[in-house]
Amino acid sequence: MNGEERQALSWGNLALSVTAVAIVGTVIVLPLLVVLKEAFAAGFGVWAASVTDPDARAAVALTLGVTVVVVPLNTLFGVAAAWAIAKFRFTGRSLLLSLVDLPFAVSPVVAGLIFILLFGRHGWLGGWLDARDVQVVFAVPGVLLATLFVTFPFVARELIPLMTEQGTEEEEAALSLGATGWQTFRRVTLPNIKWGLLYGIILCNARAMGEFGAVSVVSGHIRGETNTLPLHVEVLYNEYRFTAAFACASLLAGLAMVTLIVKTVVERQAARQTARGGET
Repeated sequence: MNGEERQALSWGNLALSVTAVAIVGTVIVLPLLVVLKEAFAAGFGVWAASVTDPDARAAVALTLGVTVVVVPLNTLFGVAAAWAIAKFRFTGRSLLLSLVDLPFAVSPVVAGLIFILLFGRHGWLGGWLDARDVQVVFAVPGVLLATLFVTFPFVARELIPLMTEQGTEEEEAALSLGATGWQTFRRVTLPNIKWGLLYGIILCNARAMGEFGAVSVVSGHIRGETNTLPLHVEVLYNEYRFTAAFACASLLAGLAMVTLIVKTVVERQAARQTARGGET
């Protein structure tokens, strides 16, 4: 490669880098700065009053409560599904893999409508539930189910290619030496997938906190009861309470930033471990 080709390549790399930075700045950084500016436009006191409002506190509590329930359940499902799909060959394996990807293919709004058709008062199971005074839609259980549906692929989808690439040799060796299934998973499988598992949990957590479409359909928008934080922001904005809406949106932005920081730390730790493994 001569000097002119190197210079052209350098200019090309510079142009691509500038374009990427401009896109990221326009799509991600600028909106975030606008949210923070509008949130504190009326002063810290107004911001604090907006985020400590009873409805806002209830929305935050519901969002965190749903996340605390959904993420562990999807972690268990994701690990089990990934282990089954990656380590074994069985009838229905392709169907299970398709079901894992289903929430990626179905619109969240459509998913919410499905829950309405299943559990609504006039739905397939609505009469049976109503007779037993059990309410699913327009109540917290519906919010949980909708969030569970839209987030359950994330852990599995991070682990399936990782566990497929690793193969089954180490597990088979452990079992041949007398280890139980649980010992094999805890001492062999889990250490090999821990970074991918953490990454999947982070993505699942982020989607659970920010989910809007499916939850909006099944929640009923009941203030202080079924409104998650994204729904509460929408309600405030529709009422032209812009400062309060941006104040609550800043909480979501803060949670997103924390998630991004944790994700970056996990990626660096995984890269370091991979580098140490390559050296040895």
